[in-house]
Amino acid sequence: MSWIVLVISGVLEAVWATALGRSEGFSRVAPSIVFAVALVASMGGLAYAMRELPTGTAYAVWVGIGAVLTVAYGMATGEEPVSLVRLLLVLGVVGCVAGLKLTH
Repeated sequence: MSWIVLVISGVLEAVWATALGRSEGFSRVAPSIVFAVALVASMGGLAYAMRELPTGTAYAVWVGIGAVLTVAYGMATGEEPVSLVRLLLVLGVVGCVAGLKLTH
């Protein structure tokens, strides 16, 4: 159960990171609210998962999922440049996150 909660929390990290960028310094209300709600839910899920998972593993997986999804969303929307090198580097992060799960 902790792994499922951790993955959902990682997804929510991407949500709050994206909302933070769209809030334009908290000057836009809707993205600011999405940021706050997703941040609290993401941190709560991370804290829950860390009751059973090692701190370093949980944090690395949480950050990795959030980073990969945030970059992928940016690439899909055209806000981030897409290149073969960038895609390979993102896949490297995915591989490292999967490796942490497999070696746990």
